[in-house]
Amino acid sequence: MGGTPAGVRLSRTAENAAQIDALARAVGGRVALPTLLGDLNRRARRGWAPGLAVRRALTWDAADRRDLGWWPQGITSSAEAGRSDVPPLLLVSWYSKRQEGARISVLDLDTRRYRHVLLMQPTLEDGVPGVAPLSVHAGGIVWDGEHLHVAATGRGFHTCRIDDLLRVPDGSPLAASGYRYLLPVRYSYRAVPEEGADEGVERLRFSFLSLDRETSPPALVVGEYGNRSQTRRLARFAVDPETQTLGVDPDGFSRPDLAAEALPPRSQGVVVAAGRHYVTTSHGPTTPGSVHVGGPGALRRFRWAAPMGPEDLTWWPETDLLWSVTEHPHKRWIYAMPRTWFDR
Repeated sequence: MGGTPAGVRLSRTAENAAQIDALARAVGGRVALPTLLGDLNRRARRGWAPGLAVRRALTWDAADRRDLGWWPQGITSSAEAGRSDVPPLLLVSWYSKRQEGARISVLDLDTRRYRHVLLMQPTLEDGVPGVAPLSVHAGGIVWDGEHLHVAATGRGFHTCRIDDLLRVPDGSPLAASGYRYLLPVRYSYRAVPEEGADEGVERLRFSFLSLDRETSPPALVVGEYGNRSQTRRLARFAVDPETQTLGVDPDGFSRPDLAAEALPPRSQGVVVAAGRHYVTTSHGPTTPGSVHVGGPGALRRFRWAAPMGPEDLTWWPETDLLWSVTEHPHKRWIYAMPRTWFDR
């Protein structure tokens, strides 16, 4: 790609270990992922979705299809996580237009059952644990081993650990959130201005995320949503495959390899699969979306390949499917496209 201009860097925060431990004690301890998978309380249904490349589609239950308060955005999978110890799972992030924060839906593809899990910031005041909304757009998510990364636009991204999953018992004050399961933020990677940086360098926007496992080391791929007058950069952060944390320079900051103007306007998701980039773009709630394929800055557009309102992307190597999700009420699908469809 290119280089790293001064000013585009991330700093990892301290962990919220004490806050999460206090929350866990208050609810009777952490729970394992299989506990959640045995308690999925909603069912997706098979459906048809517009889009020339679509070969499989699911939709949410009736309430989630029409909900005006929560909007689907990011998608990741147990395949992206490298988790063969669980059923085939998709995780979808939603953001709230009612200032209720962000959540993920854990969807079992075998049973089509799913459940919403509230993402939140753990608090601890005067020894009393609590929760605060995670106020992010959550335009992209990545599941890597035990870590779930959640895009936070201009602020960087937040990281949760799957083994911090909490189940709220009946009668607990924490049940006021309305969610049985909570996933707290363990730490964050914050965008930090750099001393001496040119004033013209715009802070990188973490609009959507994916994980490229085809390189060594793996890379967290970050894309920017933007119109024609905004930056639409593509960034790659090296990831330590053992710890699932970003590599750092000698000064303790994480800096990406950056390609300027690499993405088309209104990009919503990007994934690297079989050596090529696949990018979704949206054209509003009535026009099917496009998928762009190729290298950064040299992408071929496939019109009407995706449904209306396509968002984030994830690749499932074993099935060679590209999975995505759409956002608009009454037009909400989780859908799969064969990657080889774009070889034509």
